[in-house]
Amino acid sequence: MSDERPQKPLPELRASDADRERVVERLRDAVAEGRLDMEEFEERLEAAYRSRTYAELEPLTIDLPAPGQVPGGPVSFSKQPVPSSERGASAGESWPARIGGRGTSSWGVAIMSAFQRKGAWTVPARFTAVAFWGGGEIDLREARFEEREVVIDCVAIMGGIEIVVPPGVEVDVRGIGVMGAFDHRDMAVPAEPGAPRVVVNGLAFWGGVEVKQKARKIPGRGGRARRKEL
Repeated sequence: MSDERPQKPLPELRASDADRERVVERLRDAVAEGRLDMEEFEERLEAAYRSRTYAELEPLTIDLPAPGQVPGGPVSFSKQPVPSSERGASAGESWPARIGGRGTSSWGVAIMSAFQRKGAWTVPARFTAVAFWGGGEIDLREARFEEREVVIDCVAIMGGIEIVVPPGVEVDVRGIGVMGAFDHRDMAVPAEPGAPRVVVNGLAFWGGVEVKQKARKIPGRGGRARRKEL
């Protein structure tokens, strides 16, 4: 099989804005994965925006694996079964079947930027979301839950965080707003027996945290049929 991988750019070449943004995005992922602490992230973030060449950018991510890559693991071109903890919750799956496993992400950070946690992921027992002059989206509609009760700690400073929960999940909002707000909309579908419990804590300073209930979309179904099934 021929090697069709792109050639590595020459280190002396000038980096573009897109190159710098790709590095910054990888650094944000590394914070969310727990590979970098906030001090290391801020140092590398500043260095990334100061970088002018590929030689300056490369050291910032050289010790970080590519997203989804297992360090030291063999490379395989055959399809492998996906663990249940990494699959999205299927429509009609019982609540007990969606509880258990190991959290896949414990942080979400948006500093003058944005982050998303959605689709197939496992919510840890405690998740921390930070939005500073930025925005975050935490979508739990297809998520699994490490424990029956999970806590989401939010810090929104001149930024916003949106949390979307599926119908039937119990929600307890305890956040404090200082010239900001924690908006907890009424749940159209009450909590169901055995469903996860989501506790939202934190602080909104000149910012906002919004928790809302929203049904997941089912591909290939019309709006009326989808609402009936849900």
